[in-house]
Amino acid sequence: MELSAGDTAWVLTSTALVLLMTPGLAFFYGGMTRAKSTLNMMMMSFAAIGIVTVLWVVYGYSLAFGDSGSALYGAFDLSGLGSAVNELTNNGGIYGIPLLAFAGFQLMFAVITAALISGAIADRAKFLTWGIFVALWVTLVYFPVAHWVFDFGTKDADGAITGAGWLAERGVEDFAGGTAVHINAGAAGLALAIVLGRRLDFKKKAMRPHNLPLVLLGAGLLWFGWFGFNAGSALGASAQAALVLLNTQAATAAAMGGWLLVEKVRDGHATSLGAASGAVAGLVAITPACAFVAPWAAVVLGLVAGVVCSLAVGLKYRFNYDDSLDVVGVHLVGGLVGCLAIGFFGTTYTTGSGDSAFTWGVKGLFYGGGWELLGKQALGAFSVLAYSLVVTLILGYLLEKTLGFRVSRDQELEGIDVSEHAESAYELDGVSGGAYGDAMAMATRKSVLEESA
Repeated sequence: MELSAGDTAWVLTSTALVLLMTPGLAFFYGGMTRAKSTLNMMMMSFAAIGIVTVLWVVYGYSLAFGDSGSALYGAFDLSGLGSAVNELTNNGGIYGIPLLAFAGFQLMFAVITAALISGAIADRAKFLTWGIFVALWVTLVYFPVAHWVFDFGTKDADGAITGAGWLAERGVEDFAGGTAVHINAGAAGLALAIVLGRRLDFKKKAMRPHNLPLVLLGAGLLWFGWFGFNAGSALGASAQAALVLLNTQAATAAAMGGWLLVEKVRDGHATSLGAASGAVAGLVAITPACAFVAPWAAVVLGLVAGVVCSLAVGLKYRFNYDDSLDVVGVHLVGGLVGCLAIGFFGTTYTTGSGDSAFTWGVKGLFYGGGWELLGKQALGAFSVLAYSLVVTLILGYLLEKTLGFRVSRDQELEGIDVSEHAESAYELDGVSGGAYGDAMAMATRKSVLEESA
């Protein structure tokens, strides 16, 4: 196998697209919070970029994709990636892209997975403890789970494959991270929401998004970047990447329509927040299935995900857990829908001609494949859910009992931007609303009077 300039260019471009998703998530989450928490919410995403990147280069990549002889975790190698400069990617087969391009691409998945969790604990988490949590969580949860799902082993000269993750070995299909990213982050978000408890105003006041244009901007950036997330996972500019891109677009559009339909029937109006949330739900659901279903099935999957996730976000009020920005309802539930749907809609495709022909996918129930694939998908989805939930609960409670994870009552009322960062997102009188807006207005007037004197 020789280096492919075209495939390398596509993976490098996809890496940049996936990185853009985390600032997009920051806008999305930042607009959904109250004004007094905007900067903190966005900073939690940006902090994940810095922390996860350093850990990935030092030992994270080897822990996720190194060959330790175990199907549960990779090799803990502190030598880093320096020796891989001239190597091609070998992940169940040789790809014509540099290993460092593959490592950089997979890094962006680790970054956004950690950042996704923050939406479940908006308004009430200490920033320093959050940073420590991210470092521990990716080490104990994300890196091993990425090994389970994404590591297809090293293929040697005689065709033997060694070192694959245990879910990959068992034929669990997850093309771009429905388990390792979305179910993983959703379960962790649920665990932290339980550990930190409910916000002071939960179910007492309507804590509406303070900036819906910011939410739509964030959703648009996520949608744009997601083409790199999904189609980039083909690791080449191929027919498979084209199918994935089309399926991603189709499912996202259908999910947005499904969410808005539920809002119109249930509430009498369709909202911009619903459009943004529905689009993200579709992106989440199609992520594991994007290479394994036909475009018509992607539309059906998206529609189902939009409807199911729009109903699922209300579960937090029934079960009394405060998932602030619906990480559980969108990412955990959407990830489950997408992973399990492969068991029904999964099919095989053969594309190309002559030496370029390739086949991928396994037939699901609707294509005569029986129940076997659905069983494998359930194994993958619920094993990741259980592992992430349990480990995150333990980790969260340890941090809460030692360093303290939740800010004080007074800090939460004042606004976490001021207490944690000594900044505010908006410096205009009263724009933040409530006590926070009044305090900012008083501070501004005091400053003007002092300058006048």
